Amino acid sequence: MRYTHMGASIGLALGALGLQIPAAAAADDSDVRIDSWNAYPGSTVTVSTRACDPDADYGKGWSEVGGEFHLFGGDQEGVLTGQFQIPEGTRPGSSDTVTLKCPPRTKVTETYRVTGRLPSGSVSAGFGPAEDTGMGLALGGGLLVTAAAGGVVWMCRRPNDNRT
Repeated sequence: MRYTHMGASIGLALGALGLQIPAAAAADDSDVRIDSWNAYPGSTVTVSTRACDPDADYGKGWSEVGGEFHLFGGDQEGVLTGQFQIPEGTRPGSSDTVTLKCPPRTKVTETYRVTGRLPSGSVSAGFGPAEDTGMGLALGGGLLVTAAAGGVVWMCRRPNDNRT
């Protein structure tokens, strides 16, 4: 009975993973790569594409948010790369469409999302800022040492017939 439940659980887990494979394969089909996919206002976005003719060394790009930018040959053969900056006043949560044009008559579009600002500083978790490494670190270390010592004493004081 126990093995039947384990087999069913393993089958369900493998089935769920199998359903994700087509979605993961479809995610890599695009000829346009936008770094970073989650860009914030004020950041620089890098766009690269393989959609153009391998002999092309120039292309143009247009971002609804960042405006016009140029694509030039990158480090890899057949890849054109360009950059633009997201303006500071851009509303977080909006999506931006990037359109790339290059010879001979190739036009490709891709969309990404503009996120909020990156967090800066420490996270307040209720016990003060994360930079506090003095008393809190000593107290936490002392509690861990006390718990470990208590476990050792408890193991040594048990009768021999109860040890497993």
